[in-house]
Amino acid sequence: QENSSHLSAALFGEDCEISCDQLYELLKYAALGKCHNAAQPSWCRIYHQSHLAGVVLIVLHETSQLHFYKFYLQFKHLRKVFRHRFTLTPSTNFLASLYGEGANLKPQNTAQGLTSTSSECTPKSSDLQCDPIIQKYGERKRGLTSYTLTLEEQEKNGYPIKGSPSCKGYIYTECDQQRTDSSPLFGLDCEMCLTAKGNEVTRVSLVDAQGQCLMNELVKPENTVVNYRTRFSGVTKKMLLPVKTRLPDIQTRLKKMLPHDAVLVGHSLNGDLQALEMIHPSVIDTSLLFARNEGRRFKLKFLAKAVLGKEIQCEQKLGHDPAEDARAALELAQFFIEQGPAKVAELNLEMLLTTEKLAEVSQNTAALQPQGCRLNEPPHSSEPCFLDCLQVTGQKPLLLGRQELGSSGLCQSNLSTSNKQILQRALEDVPLSTFSIIQFSLGPEYTASHLLAGLCEKVRSKLTDMLTIYAGPFEESFCLKSVKKEFGRCGPIHSLTVVTETYQPYVCIQYEVLEAAQLAVESLNGAEVAGSCIKVQRPVTAAMLDCDVLIKELELDVENEGVIYVAGLKKSLTETDLQEEFSQLKDLETLFLPKDLQRGKHRNCCFLKFQKSQSAVDALEVLNGWTMKGSKLRSRNALASGHLWRWIWQMNHSNGKQGRHILYEKMEQLSDSEQDLREKVKKLDHHIKKLYRSLQKNTLCIVLFPGVN
Repeated sequence: QENSSHLSAALFGEDCEISCDQLYELLKYAALGKCHNAAQPSWCRIYHQSHLAGVVLIVLHETSQLHFYKFYLQFKHLRKVFRHRFTLTPSTNFLASLYGEGANLKPQNTAQGLTSTSSECTPKSSDLQCDPIIQKYGERKRGLTSYTLTLEEQEKNGYPIKGSPSCKGYIYTECDQQRTDSSPLFGLDCEMCLTAKGNEVTRVSLVDAQGQCLMNELVKPENTVVNYRTRFSGVTKKMLLPVKTRLPDIQTRLKKMLPHDAVLVGHSLNGDLQALEMIHPSVIDTSLLFARNEGRRFKLKFLAKAVLGKEIQCEQKLGHDPAEDARAALELAQFFIEQGPAKVAELNLEMLLTTEKLAEVSQNTAALQPQGCRLNEPPHSSEPCFLDCLQVTGQKPLLLGRQELGSSGLCQSNLSTSNKQILQRALEDVPLSTFSIIQFSLGPEYTASHLLAGLCEKVRSKLTDMLTIYAGPFEESFCLKSVKKEFGRCGPIHSLTVVTETYQPYVCIQYEVLEAAQLAVESLNGAEVAGSCIKVQRPVTAAMLDCDVLIKELELDVENEGVIYVAGLKKSLTETDLQEEFSQLKDLETLFLPKDLQRGKHRNCCFLKFQKSQSAVDALEVLNGWTMKGSKLRSRNALASGHLWRWIWQMNHSNGKQGRHILYEKMEQLSDSEQDLREKVKKLDHHIKKLYRSLQKNTLCIVLFPGVN
């Protein structure tokens, strides 16, 4: 719908793997939005975030991708409804970063600004290297010319640029002299009102390097004032009535006052210069100088207090004083230049900002405490945790689960609460909260390490069987090279061995992708290969009895909608070549060329994603039997999305045989509980279905399989 929220992301091929930081970015922006300085995620985009009804994170405690594919058929609702699926890269406890861990922070005011009573606010040298200020400028001191914005940075941040069509009619200061580290600094700040034209200047202040005020003038706008913005500007209608000074007068005066090598300093100075309709080539912007992650910026008021120990923009005053703001920006730039990036980074401004915000809401801590079936209040960490950020903005997160948060921030079992009770509570409370974390659990009896090891071996064994085909019988003197070539046209081969225990020789082939094995069964069973009419089949084991059902469900998976697999490509073809060859296919959206993750070389197959499912069906008809550069292509519907393909590759190339004799001793015990576990997973899937259906429209819902460690 036109104004509803929705998520757009690259969801194909190698883009299927995301880090915990990227997931954190998504949750943060979805919950907080631009109004709380949260930035759009770097890897996807949320449109109309302000229309989001809420964010719900469902955590399936101590389950992983292993459980999802072992019980793929049981997770019926989950795999049909949740279209976007990603592998989360291993990291430290992601949930702890949400809940927080460590001691409470106790803010204290000092003469130099905000600091902490503990040493936690002083970053370690290893942390210092991660500080965005150090990453941008390095540690050593530099002269002022190192901190002036480049032309590219000015363009990126909306500064008026000489020769730009949007700056037609702007006045150029003509300060073209070469800047040196001795060039004079001038602080500039303007206050604006809203007119029929847009933002227009009502007051201009200029201070020199000694903090002396050189200009503090009221300016009469050219157009009718719609809003004086008195609360911020301090300017009233009465104040402007006798004023005769107009913008051209200010432009002329500023042009005369500034030396030819002047460097202007201001906080988000682009807005001031745009309102002044002036272009100046050399600027230091303190909102960018004191760098932060994710494109966020510190406010001038906070920097003045934290760095300079000065209170500006006090609530008792009517509006801002532009001379005071210009002086503060100038002193901040001087402090940065004199002390150097390392000293500034040691102030740990990010931590001080969180401390200040938490102090503001400390009186309401009880009211903001999360309510739930028994998740204790998350302790504040030395790094601001996600729930702290929510509480600072006045939001009340809902936490429900079988696990309590211990003093370490890690989950501890609370067996008195069942998944059913959690669901009932969630159905009542989730609609009342804008951010909810709901934890379900299979129970500790199903997540013991020896059972997980057995489960892993069963999944590995089944995947291996699904990737494996037996072909034959062949004549005694058959040509193995011909067989390898014919079966290789179905896709990349992991291993090929001749079976000699039979009356006539057979060939055992293990492929690297599921589609290749399925294509071999479908296209070569009953075909003549190497002079023999052969039968092609998968291994017959108890675990493989439902293979056909599983293949069909994988084919119908929402992730594979509109995606086809194409094999028989020549390895000499580049991605550009393939794009050109397939360009005639209607509605082709993306081409993914799988690579050998060890060697980096691409395989002889690819995946094609189409905008419409029917276009994928049409493409299959065209491609089957199509010859490309002398090679005959084979194709079918996709079975394994990008993350499953990578996972299969890793299982194929990891040392799975190590310790198998120990695992088999545990397999019998696993079989006894596996039926119970299947039923548990079915119920879990049903709980997710009920909770999902109860959510309001435009709710972002994420299901997390966080793994055991």
